[in-house]
Amino acid sequence: MTTPMLAALSAIILLAVLLILSLKTVSQYERGIVFRLGRLRPVYEPGLHLVIPLVERMQKVDTRVVTLTIPPQEVITEDNVPARVNAVVLFNVTDPVKAVMEVENYAIATSQIAQTTLRSVLGRVDLDTVLAHRSALNADLRDIIEGQTRPWGVDVSVVEIKDVEIPEQMQRAMARGAEAERERRAKVISARGELQASEELRQAADTLSRSPASLQLRYLQTLLELGADQNSTVVFPLPMDLIGPLLDRYTSTGAKAPGEQASEDGGGSALPPSPA
Repeated sequence: MTTPMLAALSAIILLAVLLILSLKTVSQYERGIVFRLGRLRPVYEPGLHLVIPLVERMQKVDTRVVTLTIPPQEVITEDNVPARVNAVVLFNVTDPVKAVMEVENYAIATSQIAQTTLRSVLGRVDLDTVLAHRSALNADLRDIIEGQTRPWGVDVSVVEIKDVEIPEQMQRAMARGAEAERERRAKVISARGELQASEELRQAADTLSRSPASLQLRYLQTLLELGADQNSTVVFPLPMDLIGPLLDRYTSTGAKAPGEQASEDGGGSALPPSPA
């Protein structure tokens, strides 16, 4: 094989290798940002593209939703309670050109913005708000973070506070407070029940007082309920409205005791004389 033939064969092999190396594939969920001699080229859509080695450089940008976990952050709430809070952020690239041209690394930048925003927002509220109003805090965090990342072509869809860790001493104090609150509510409910029961009893008493027949029926019903138990001893009290008129009549007629009445019937004679 002559030298010209070897040179031609080498050139063909070199061109084939360069052609293979120049072929780049862009996936469906990616976009290709190409620079030719440092100048930005139009965005490459999904498919097979030719990138000239040493002349063009392509950077792929993933447009799928990225899950970013914010590591635990030391936070001092407005009421001076230390806490460790972590969160999760979901974002995706909506403008690949801005994501490459406006910021060096959009993922790291979004993570740093999310951490500083989390500490800033939670430092302006008290612990009760952090524990009880997470939805409002999540919305505030998302709005603030998205306002920072929107110029980079990054859209923040979800920000969720995951865990809030507080000191054990504070946990015990909160448990005692919750227990005291439950006891207070139980006492309030019991007092309201007693008030309602007393009000209903008063109304029932007023109704019975206006109808003596109803009072007697209630009295008989109570005696019937007591007599249902065979092992019980029932004492029947006499109402004063029944025996009161009898006592008044007895007193007004001047009646005496049976012993005194027998003495008067005997003519006032004394005991028989004793034998001498």
